[in-house]
Amino acid sequence: MRPRGAGGRGSARAGEGPVVTVFGTIDPPDAVAAAAARDREDVLTKPRNALGRLEDLAVWVAACQGVCPPRQFVRPRIVVFAGDHGVADAGVSAYPAEVTAQMVANIDGGGAAINALADVAGAGLRVVDIAVDVDTPLSQAVGAHKVRRRSGNLAVEDALSAEEVTAALEAGRRIADEEVDAGADLLIAGDMGIGNTTAATVLVAALTGTEPVAAVGRGTGIDDAGWARKTAAVRDALYRARDVTKDPSALLRMCGGADIAAIAAFCAQAAVRRTPLLLDGVVVSAAALVADRMAPGARLWWQAGHRSPEPAHALALADLDLEPILDLQMRLGEGTGAAVALPVVRAAVAALADMATFGEAGISSDAP
Repeated sequence: MRPRGAGGRGSARAGEGPVVTVFGTIDPPDAVAAAAARDREDVLTKPRNALGRLEDLAVWVAACQGVCPPRQFVRPRIVVFAGDHGVADAGVSAYPAEVTAQMVANIDGGGAAINALADVAGAGLRVVDIAVDVDTPLSQAVGAHKVRRRSGNLAVEDALSAEEVTAALEAGRRIADEEVDAGADLLIAGDMGIGNTTAATVLVAALTGTEPVAAVGRGTGIDDAGWARKTAAVRDALYRARDVTKDPSALLRMCGGADIAAIAAFCAQAAVRRTPLLLDGVVVSAAALVADRMAPGARLWWQAGHRSPEPAHALALADLDLEPILDLQMRLGEGTGAAVALPVVRAAVAALADMATFGEAGISSDAP
């Protein structure tokens, strides 16, 4: 067993069995701090439970930080994981595959929705090329953790090799460590990649035992014909993966993708490092569903930033027992839903930390 705060990985050669990934010991958030936060909520100058979900979020932050009252976030960080998927060739997206590289450049240049929303939320932002289908990354920083060019077409072939699963998981773990070591006190995972909602839907359907027609959504806005093609791709991938649904590493290899594997490790390693994390949309939540199998207990360190209209997103959140903070019908990805939710979490922290108690304010706490 590795000590808390560290992480590692096993290894496997192709054909020798599933990749085994070992994360550090994942302890739950601090129950003493959580109880203190609940007690404080009850003596603030408001009726008990009057701030509703904000009170629950504030207690969660206090437990994650191990202190009451909780500290306001000073360095939240959003990491957008980018990767192409071979299944895009099956016509499962409303956009061509080359858009992934173009959008990575847009995010890196500051022109995407996530850039604008990160600024409003007071969060730093980086984009990483895990499996974008280009020879040369936009920059050394963006491409420092690249595993391969696009993942394989999961409907007809494995998305990754066993070695690539290991490399992608290691990339996600290292990126989480980089951010926490640089002072990040809250993490958000985002995604960018044409075809990635198809891979995410396969993973969610496989792990929740859901039929394709009940899990497949419209993604980037596909029409009925596109939905039928996407459903067929998900069906075929599920058939290929029918014998590995209990093995998360093998599932990533057969019908995931390098970007999704990296996100899964990022989410798990955030928990290892005792750092709260906000999940975004269906792709990130599918990765979290895999991470939950790889790192039991990690989900206690996560909150769901929002719920998108994708059926698979609701399925994943239900399996993780996470109630979304927002439901604004957002379906963009990139980390945008979680970025919009971050100010709500900040408000929860401020209310618990900055409000006066009845005793401090000289107000009677006896209800009439």
